[in-house]
Amino acid sequence: MLLVIDVGNTNYVLGVYHGEKLVKCWRMATGSNKTADETGIFLYNLFEASGFDVSRIEAVIISSVVPDIMYSLTQGIRKYFNIEPMIVTAGMKTGIVIKRDNPKAVGADRIVNLVAANEIYGGPAVVIDYGTANTFDVINEKSEFITGLITPGISICAEALYQRAAQLPKIEIKKPKSIIVKNTVGSIQAGLVIGHIGQTKYIIQQLREQLGIPDMKVVATGGLARVIDPNKEIFDILDPVLTLKGLKILYQKNK
Repeated sequence: MLLVIDVGNTNYVLGVYHGEKLVKCWRMATGSNKTADETGIFLYNLFEASGFDVSRIEAVIISSVVPDIMYSLTQGIRKYFNIEPMIVTAGMKTGIVIKRDNPKAVGADRIVNLVAANEIYGGPAVVIDYGTANTFDVINEKSEFITGLITPGISICAEALYQRAAQLPKIEIKKPKSIIVKNTVGSIQAGLVIGHIGQTKYIIQQLREQLGIPDMKVVATGGLARVIDPNKEIFDILDPVLTLKGLKILYQKNK
């Protein structure tokens, strides 16, 4: 069995692969103040509580955009799983060419998503990940990462409104039935969600036009992707576990 871990700014996601099949998946809040023992014991007990034999885990691969959590996470895995984890870096065998000024500065999560999209769906494609930040990354038919954009995620925007505007409440992030709303909560929901839908459509349109790739596929992932396209009108492919698939592919390429 292979344990794949994707550490994001808000959440980290763990998945277990048995051969080619993803047999279990968990989503946890990211916290950087835990010790290696706390992290290792937590993961060990998580497996036990889910009925998994920890001794069946043969390898671990980690993708992270949160450096502060990495020491406790890697040390906890070494101590309680007796495994040296593989860490995703820009220097790994990926099967893609990173056409950036500084390839090493590209976030590990973006690399993993592009690897998965390239191997599973093929280019040209724009890969959109809706998380703490939203990323729009383009891979062409030559397996080259040619451009990418980063925008604030919906949750960040909602939190900023709550923190900086004294009379605005915290809200549940969901798309209202109509843009015609008659209360403050609805106004925020409509502004945030419909605003991000418009942003998504415009960015896709501009990428297709300026790159001259009108048939470029749209591959989406991330916790809030379904909020953006509930009626399946924008995305060609919605893959909630794209990153976990990419981690498995990267492990197989680099083991």
